[in-house]
Amino acid sequence: MLAVTPMFHANCWGIPYGAVMLGAKLVFPGPHLQPADLLDLMQEEPPTLALGVPTIWLGMIQTYEAEPGRWRFPPGLRTLVGGAAVPESLIRAYARYGVRVDQGWGMTETSPVCTIAYEKPEFRDSTEDERFRRNATAGVPVPLVDLRVVGDRGVAPWDGKALGEIQVRGPFITGRYHGADDVSRFSEDGWLRTGDVGAVDAHGYVRITDRTKDLIKSGGEWISSVDLENAIMAHPAVAEAAVIAMPHEKWGERPLACVVLKPGREASPAELNALLAKGFAKWQLPDRYDFIAEIPRTSTGKFWKAKLRERYRS
Repeated sequence: MLAVTPMFHANCWGIPYGAVMLGAKLVFPGPHLQPADLLDLMQEEPPTLALGVPTIWLGMIQTYEAEPGRWRFPPGLRTLVGGAAVPESLIRAYARYGVRVDQGWGMTETSPVCTIAYEKPEFRDSTEDERFRRNATAGVPVPLVDLRVVGDRGVAPWDGKALGEIQVRGPFITGRYHGADDVSRFSEDGWLRTGDVGAVDAHGYVRITDRTKDLIKSGGEWISSVDLENAIMAHPAVAEAAVIAMPHEKWGERPLACVVLKPGREASPAELNALLAKGFAKWQLPDRYDFIAEIPRTSTGKFWKAKLRERYRS
């Protein structure tokens, strides 16, 4: 078991305990989190399960494909990814090399897992495209977790379309914050307000569309930065993309896409918008693209959108 995420991150909290209970060998990369270092480590200590945030695996597959033949992914490798939504294009990229990408969703306050993506028995005969689409969701609630979506009109139906804030409760979901009297993070009837926005389909699969603080409100309508990012990163020339809101006099906010291109590759704003137009309305497309050298990251490797918002505040 290769725990890539630092031990202070919820993605790997329980891994030492689970590994010891199962008698599984633990592999720790230490401070060496660069893709090439991790790939070298996998050759020396081949894991069957590896855990990390999506940006780690994004950088790894790009490094792997940039130097064909230098590394081989261990047979039967499965990755469990958390901390942010996983683009379907990333799941497909690893599948080409026999690596399965599963994802889950949760947070520190939920100890930490609320949902896990897996294939329900009724979908075993589904098409490859359907399997990839479900794998790109956050999955279904784990036992003992109650989950609901609350929109402007109250609790939303599980129809896969109705968006709202995801709220959870259960025996290992926190009921308060230590030393804090602020109860705004909890509903009047005791559910934890996660700050994540999403929808749930009829089979219980949760689709996270954004954090409430990262949603873009343009002309009174919401635009999901996560959906735009995942679609942009499906372009073959794009290495990474982060979308934030920029102020707009007329519409309040408009999307700004910060894009990192792969070495030696090119893509124009018009080309990227043409790709997005296949799945988004014209008013949802970014007004501006900024091609940058790198996207700032937090200590756990996730995109640090707060830093981007500071950079483009004016």
